[in-house]
Amino acid sequence: MPERIELPDTEWRRVSPKYIVVDVVGYLVTALVIVGAAAVPTVLAGWTWGWWVVGALAAIFLLTIALTPRRVRAIGFQLREDDLLFRRGLMWQRFVSVPYGRMQLVDINRGPVARSVGLSELKFVTAAAATGIVIPGLPEGEADALRDRLVELAESRRAGL
Repeated sequence: MPERIELPDTEWRRVSPKYIVVDVVGYLVTALVIVGAAAVPTVLAGWTWGWWVVGALAAIFLLTIALTPRRVRAIGFQLREDDLLFRRGLMWQRFVSVPYGRMQLVDINRGPVARSVGLSELKFVTAAAATGIVIPGLPEGEADALRDRLVELAESRRAGL
């Protein structure tokens, strides 16, 4: 049985609390579309049982939105000596370690809601699809600086291969 890798005790860098607004707006738009799509046939066909489906969907979205602040606080990353360590999740936690020398693409995306509150998401990809990581909710200046730093680290580590 392989040894368990111990996570470092250093401080995790967190995403901006403003990302809660971006996430909630995204869930609200999705909820309106899905709950509305479930309500239309219920109203048109007069299905009384359909309201149970509409209510269940609305309850799921309300619970998801209520957990958003805690879920956003669970997102973090660390720039370590040889890799970037990323974590997210409450019940199903995900930890991904990406060696700098394996990074192939570092990209910044800014959606309309995120842009309105000054946030970006940083995406980087390796040859292995399972290690592609998106760090949401970074302030624009921090995302630009982190992208430049990761590109610099990736180029220096690839040159050393």
